[in-house]
Amino acid sequence: MGLSRIAGTIDDAVNRSSVRYLRSKGWRPRTIGLTGYGSVQSLHVLGRVVMSDPGEAGDEGEEIAPVGPINVAAEAQRGWRSFFTAQPGFLPVVVRAGGQVIRTTTDRGGYIDVMVRDHGLEPGWHEVVLEARAAEPVTAKVLVVDPEVRAGIVSDIDDTIMVTMLPRAFIAAWNTFVRHTTTRKPVPGMAELYRTVLEENPTAPVFYLSTGAWNTVPNLRRFMRTHGYPEGPMLMTDWGPTPTGLFRSGVEHKRTQLRNLMITYPDIRWLLVGDDGQHDPMVYDEVAREHPRHVAAIAIRELTPAEQVLSHGTAEPIEEPNPLRNANAEHGVPTVKGRDGDALARNLPDVLVARREQRLAEEAAEAQAAEEAAEARAAEARATGRHSAR
Repeated sequence: MGLSRIAGTIDDAVNRSSVRYLRSKGWRPRTIGLTGYGSVQSLHVLGRVVMSDPGEAGDEGEEIAPVGPINVAAEAQRGWRSFFTAQPGFLPVVVRAGGQVIRTTTDRGGYIDVMVRDHGLEPGWHEVVLEARAAEPVTAKVLVVDPEVRAGIVSDIDDTIMVTMLPRAFIAAWNTFVRHTTTRKPVPGMAELYRTVLEENPTAPVFYLSTGAWNTVPNLRRFMRTHGYPEGPMLMTDWGPTPTGLFRSGVEHKRTQLRNLMITYPDIRWLLVGDDGQHDPMVYDEVAREHPRHVAAIAIRELTPAEQVLSHGTAEPIEEPNPLRNANAEHGVPTVKGRDGDALARNLPDVLVARREQRLAEEAAEAQAAEEAAEARAAEARATGRHSAR
């Protein structure tokens, strides 16, 4: 038995014991609705079920009080509980989305991940209902993207829209325990940059793609609301062992989610936004080289030397795409870099306008070529018909 499988077995056993113990103490399952997304054909519904003390409000319903000497201990306790959870695996769940009712179960980590087809929902924001056994029904928001949309944003979170100034090993705990938005600092100009991009593309969806844990989502939502970031689904990951390793691969998580988005929305060209503190430049460039028609541009926030040291131990970026073999050199997918959103805003909007005009020209050329091919086939058919008539 491999080490990862042993670790997974231990993790499952500890979680089952924790669930049984908490049930004996009066705790009950509580469903957390996570933001889902989809098209007019199918919908990706997300949620999670965790054990919860009925006497305490859930993360989404808590009032946020100022940090002070009186409530620091209480805040730490709530943060601890939201980070270290027990989740009932394989619990029956009913999902009601549009005209569909889907019966499923949570996975071993308590997650609900359901694809709903033929849901009948119009483009826009909607709510679906999640009903887990022994838990109160809750709603989860879902975004149905209009099939006419041609632009979208995918954004990293840590060090891209939010300044962390912490070693990566501590970021997840910090995102959970440091709950108040006044202690979190946004990257200057990033929210304004996103709003500028959306002014040109008001129906463009915004997805937040991070290697952070799902447990941190409630706090990150508060941060985004406070600092004016556009609402959008958050594509996070889970910690712990997998069938192939002791920890999940953040790089592979981002690759997989980006490819899923391109499959779900084949007509959208994405602006990919990240930072150079970890692997975003390489992941984005790799995906853009594989799918150049699906990427409008790449925007990379350049970390300061101090942030680089905290991120991975050196003052320089950890890795950069090959200058001779990258998405720009091979396919014309541009990369814009800057210290913050204000720096990126000096060039990025013009780059996106140029890429949009390029896309429109390509689509017009393709339409003309298709029309000419159809005319040629029709002419050939007429000629064949006349020849047969003779």
